[in-house]
Amino acid sequence: MEDVRAILARNIKAARRRLNISQEELAARAEIDRTYVSGIERQVRNPTITVVARFAEALETTTANLLDGNSR
Repeated sequence: MEDVRAILARNIKAARRRLNISQEELAARAEIDRTYVSGIERQVRNPTITVVARFAEALETTTANLLDGNSR
C-alpha cells in the first residue's frame, strides 16, 4: 500500500498545477502558511483531515479525490 502522504502530495501538486496556481496562491486560498504547503508536497508534514479539507476546497475538488491513490 502506498503511503497516504505520498498520495496526498501527488494529488495536491497535480490539482494545483491543473489550476495553474503557485504554492503561495494555494496557501492564501487555504489560509495556510506557504511553507506548510511545501512541506506537504515534499511529504515531510502530516496534515490533519481539517487541513486536507481546506486544501480540497481551495483546489476546487473533494477530500476524497485528494486521498485517492488511483488519481493521476
